[in-house]
Amino acid sequence: MKKSFASQADLDDKVVSFDRLSDHAYAYTAQGDPNTGIVIGDEAVLVVDTQATPVMARDVIRRIRTVTDKPIRYVVLSHYHAVRVLGASAYGADEIIASRDTYDLIVERGAADMKSEIERFPRLFRAVESVPGLTWPTVVFERSLTLWLGKLEVQVLQLGRGHTKGDTVVWLPADRVLFSGDLVEFDATPYAGDCYFEDWPATLDALAALKPQKLVPGRGAALQGEAEVARGLAGTRAFVADLYAAVRRGVAAGKDLRAIYRDVVSEMRPRYGHWVIFDHCMPFDVSRAYDEATRHRDPRIWTAERDRELWQALET
Repeated sequence: MKKSFASQADLDDKVVSFDRLSDHAYAYTAQGDPNTGIVIGDEAVLVVDTQATPVMARDVIRRIRTVTDKPIRYVVLSHYHAVRVLGASAYGADEIIASRDTYDLIVERGAADMKSEIERFPRLFRAVESVPGLTWPTVVFERSLTLWLGKLEVQVLQLGRGHTKGDTVVWLPADRVLFSGDLVEFDATPYAGDCYFEDWPATLDALAALKPQKLVPGRGAALQGEAEVARGLAGTRAFVADLYAAVRRGVAAGKDLRAIYRDVVSEMRPRYGHWVIFDHCMPFDVSRAYDEATRHRDPRIWTAERDRELWQALET
């Protein structure tokens, strides 16, 4: 039977969790949907990733208001993908912060990505009419930025390429809490359609070197304790390494993309097939790995048209 395109058959609402990680940090998670992080300082709140639309963001704000009435002054974008950034307008933040590479990606491909992701994730974009347009950063940093929310130090860091070239994490050194964006997933399939497979493991090493005791991944439950954090890092690393190695073997054997896709999905499914959005991600992940292993060091732009063409080629 022909598979529904991307996540178009995923229409069931998810159960939201709002977990306290420290005196200053909370995680908004929803059974494998994109996560949002919340940092509460002495006089202000910072939000890490915004949800897909302003309507969806309102539920995050509602949860924040159960623990603080401080103003939301900062939004940090972990990267440029639409499901992470298009809800930003709901927060009324003074500043929207992103890495220079993320800003450049919004300029280059933000509009194409917006159209692509709206078609991939209809449930997340049910209220797409509430999106006023692309989200543009007001503060752009190179490699690192330190904010002080009163006495609370918040480090905004670009530690290397992985999920995208602009990946940004938020680190609370005093609390040892890390918000990783999609550099780390937990029981959820890493989306690698815009990634750098050869760089990603070293970036995970840089995250591990911070020695976080708690970590909010891009998708999946918040990780609490060094053992769970290590599991999240190891699981993401294994998926990225296994997929890229399998694709490279197919390329070395002279197989085409369609044949490689069939082989890789069969090889990966026993270990990873139960992870959230596995079937959604694999066509895009394998295509990107094939590109990187052959002729495209940098990810090509995904358009809604290219999405459909790829799905048609690999899933029929």
